[in-house]
Amino acid sequence: MVARGVRYGPAGLYLIFLFKMRNPIIPFLFVGLLLPAAGCVYKIDIQQGNSIDMKEINSLRTGMTKQQVVFLLGNALVQDPFAKNRWDYVYTFQPGGGKITRQHLTVFFENDVVTAIRRSPGMRSSDEIRKAAERP
Repeated sequence: MVARGVRYGPAGLYLIFLFKMRNPIIPFLFVGLLLPAAGCVYKIDIQQGNSIDMKEINSLRTGMTKQQVVFLLGNALVQDPFAKNRWDYVYTFQPGGGKITRQHLTVFFENDVVTAIRRSPGMRSSDEIRKAAERP
């Protein structure tokens, strides 16, 4: 029975009809069909660290000053207090629940000038990593 003066849309009347039926299986069936949907979770992509672009890395040269490196790559993610002449640029990307991809670039200084550059083998730009991980 619908209360007087209260309007229900077609969906509201249908739900009231379902739960007021004399068959007790209908509400359990309704809840049983919705319950598995509660376990479906969405896992987001996790991106951390310095976004690395290959153009910037390829233009990085020995002999550059610290200021030039900061202008080119930004501040380093890790600056070791015990090794002030080493800057680490780290980038990690994990597509929702997938495998973690790590990129690591290390710049070594001597007298505030770049003396050596080390990078992960097979290093790619952060944009390439994100595009490769996109789901169809």
